[in-house]
Amino acid sequence: MKPISLLVLFLSLVKCTIPEKQESPSIPVQVELLTTKGKITLELSDKTPLHRDNFVKLVKDGMYDSIIFHRVLLDFVVQAGEYDSLRLAKMDSSVIDSLDYQVPAEFDSSLFHKRGALGAARTGNPERASSSIQFYIAQAGPQPDSMIVKGEERINGWLRQHYATQAPENKMWLDSMNYALTSDDYELFGAIYDTLSKIAEGFEDFERYSIPDYQKEIYRTQGGTPHLDQNYTVFGEVVKGMNVVDSIASVPVGDGGRPIEQVMIIKARVLEN
Repeated sequence: MKPISLLVLFLSLVKCTIPEKQESPSIPVQVELLTTKGKITLELSDKTPLHRDNFVKLVKDGMYDSIIFHRVLLDFVVQAGEYDSLRLAKMDSSVIDSLDYQVPAEFDSSLFHKRGALGAARTGNPERASSSIQFYIAQAGPQPDSMIVKGEERINGWLRQHYATQAPENKMWLDSMNYALTSDDYELFGAIYDTLSKIAEGFEDFERYSIPDYQKEIYRTQGGTPHLDQNYTVFGEVVKGMNVVDSIASVPVGDGGRPIEQVMIIKARVLEN
């Protein structure tokens, strides 16, 4: 065999033994909330990139610094990011106005409201789009089977109403609802919502949702709020500091679950990998 043929053979053998370059899996983004009750570490899901990127931007812009948990409901959720708390943090009105947008819904069947789930609050808008800044953490403990069954019924009730609202024959009502929302006419919105709720009672042109068995087991043993699934976007979870969430959830509250003594996010920051 000629020398050049040996060289070609050697190189081809070497090429066969060199492993192809593998793309390293992305490391999920983590955010730390330093609160007046301690630290909470959140891990954001790559399955909800719109919510992930929006949350990271807000954290880096300091939008969660010095704001309060305005809604605290023991055995349900702790929630932060309302506009009034932004004003209390003395944010410039132009900055607050810049948050007047919504994030499109991102539902994934593997992301559910188990205890510690990070979810996005929203209005009753027909698209189920999320608030730009309001978030909550599911805090409830283990759920009995009866509550899981009831949660599944509530999920499908909301889904029935959502798909009834989107049906072509109800476009007039949908347009009126969107008009009421953009006009901040909540009395009109409420009236239309009630009308659509009645219309939706007999609507069956949608695929019913069943909570997967493995998720039911997590709800039974760990806890969570199953009735919010598939209607509110889950975009992460608590990976450290759930005891802090419990501490926040246990504070005395007044009307609407507003803590009597302020519980504050002192500083939010994106953790370096």
